[in-house]
Amino acid sequence: MSESAFEQGFKRREFLSSAMGMASIAAAGSLLNPSAANGAVSHKSLDPVNPDILFGSTSSLWSGQHDIIWGIKRIKALGLQGIEPYAAQIESYRSDPMELKKIFDDHGITLIDVSNGARGQSTNFIDPAAIPKTIADHVAFTRDFLQPFGCGHYKVNMGGRPEGGPTDDQLKRLADTLNEIGRQTIAMGVKLAPHPHIWGPMEREAEIRRVMDLTDPNYVWMTADTGHLVLGGASAAQIIDDYFPRVAEVHLKDTYAKYRGNKSTPSREQHGVASVYHNMGGGGVDFPAVFKVLRDRHFKGWAIFDMDGPKPGDDGFDAIGGNLDVAVDDYLAHNVNYLRHVLGIKLPPFD
Repeated sequence: MSESAFEQGFKRREFLSSAMGMASIAAAGSLLNPSAANGAVSHKSLDPVNPDILFGSTSSLWSGQHDIIWGIKRIKALGLQGIEPYAAQIESYRSDPMELKKIFDDHGITLIDVSNGARGQSTNFIDPAAIPKTIADHVAFTRDFLQPFGCGHYKVNMGGRPEGGPTDDQLKRLADTLNEIGRQTIAMGVKLAPHPHIWGPMEREAEIRRVMDLTDPNYVWMTADTGHLVLGGASAAQIIDDYFPRVAEVHLKDTYAKYRGNKSTPSREQHGVASVYHNMGGGGVDFPAVFKVLRDRHFKGWAIFDMDGPKPGDDGFDAIGGNLDVAVDDYLAHNVNYLRHVLGIKLPPFD
């Protein structure tokens, strides 16, 4: 696959219902400051225009290769500010979140939230038989882990895509499920932020807009993933602008320019041959336009890397001999340098 000149250059290194009362309204208002919402850790400004954008990463780049402690130390060394782990990365701390919180606090890093999919957790938001457990499991995880940690939102995937795509009735059930979970989590100070994702029920632009229309803005927000939005046929900047008051978090992921404005989503089989995701600068996402929205409208929240870990067939993987540790650092170097040199984020040079 061809690489951009940029990539080659960096290859090596709202208010709640009255029933909740004024206390809940105050709690929701405090979420506008992500640092305050996450307890003891405070962070300096990195964005040259909007001091309230915070920068971090999901654990997707190293999950399955390194544990959460490695991730905390690496993110700290890079000058980034927070991590959103996959649930498997925190499983050994699940019964004692305060032990993990102390490790995060000691390193000056924020646990932003944890992606759903914890052991034993139902992630089916559509099947009527599964929905009660889905609701109960997500509320319990919020109560037992996210709330004690001081997390301000909860990024959730919503299971597999129904064959042929979701019907309107299925989208209505999905929305009802999100509304009920969100009604209960916001009472704990945690915004529910569903994550539109290809191969899931919120994939194509029309499905995303339909679910957002069907959900209550007092209960349901969004994790706006730039790569998934483009792969689903939307403009990331436009979706973020249109739903700006409901954007809880932004995932920074790119794809290829050929997928801009696509009428059908690339398949899992295509992704299996070579990732349809890309490091920043791949040409699919207009990141300057995304950051113009975040800056002009003064986004207060997290913008975080969410690229898959390297694998054979991806750009540049073979050039480094297939060494996963080297590849992870190459990917991190590329994305840190993209933030620094293209978007002007005040991160230290990659080391």
